[in-house]
Amino acid sequence: MALAQRAGFGAIALSAVWVPPLTEPNDTELAQLHGAVRAATARDIEPVVAVYSFSGVTPLTPEERTQFATFAASIPRRLPQVRNVIVGNEPNLNLFWMPQFGTDGSDAAAPVYLALLAQAYDAIKAVDPDVTVIGGALAARGSDDPNGKRPTHSPTQFIQDLGAAYRASGRSKPVLDMFAIHPYPENSTIPPTFAHPRTTSIGLADYDKLTKLLEQAFGKAPPIVYGEYGIETTIPPDHAGVYSGAEPVETVDAATQAQDYVQAMRLAACQPLVRMLLFFHVSDESRLEGLQSGVFYADGSPKPSLPDVARAARAAEDGKLKCLS
Repeated sequence: MALAQRAGFGAIALSAVWVPPLTEPNDTELAQLHGAVRAATARDIEPVVAVYSFSGVTPLTPEERTQFATFAASIPRRLPQVRNVIVGNEPNLNLFWMPQFGTDGSDAAAPVYLALLAQAYDAIKAVDPDVTVIGGALAARGSDDPNGKRPTHSPTQFIQDLGAAYRASGRSKPVLDMFAIHPYPENSTIPPTFAHPRTTSIGLADYDKLTKLLEQAFGKAPPIVYGEYGIETTIPPDHAGVYSGAEPVETVDAATQAQDYVQAMRLAACQPLVRMLLFFHVSDESRLEGLQSGVFYADGSPKPSLPDVARAARAAEDGKLKCLS
């Protein structure tokens, strides 16, 4: 948290992973969350807790949805300093949600995710109606191919399916207060200004496309959270000793990361419905197969990108960052 504060970050995402039949985090996880929340709020950093599961235990039955919703509601009940809860993580990907498609090729993910989101929304609001419930948390890309090797939905199709499921449910109450998406680029060499007008992917530069989809799905576009965004840097030899494994993707230098992160913040500053942009991570993962997208190396030392990113982040927090239209 001290490093996040040094980077000028005003919010930080924490994870609470649900597995059946839990209805609240176990003692160890609760203690870890409590410590993280306390450390964040002590530095005026807003904790955002993402509650999700992996596809091996997707909550498909009414009983499992009740367990998950009770688990999600236990976060603000046990940790009242948490004012933002994300329900689910990338439910358009088979890593986090299965099945994605029915045996006939029809969508199977969005209607069941909507049911989970609605039940979690009601459970969280029963604890405290002022807690913000964030739904979606969609991955930026997907194949929309039920016969593909990796069955996934694009965010464009998933939002359309979610809207159809919402209308079919007959529910008049909302199911979320904000909508989250993870607008990672296809690789770290692609800047945040790259748009996708002719594909089903959604990046930071696709704000108009995203808001139109949300308006069509819910009648009115809700506030938006960019829940994860990251650009991976090449690790220089003098820091290589704290890393392990092999880098599987193309990386960029720290100057490019700084430029992209500042541009990302300036883009978001121009987009009226955007409420948060969260960089993933604060510090690098030490496994090179993971993400080296922090503004600190895995040993906690700062990258050359830190000063520019921190300066822009603080300006953004103060509402003084010049937007990039």
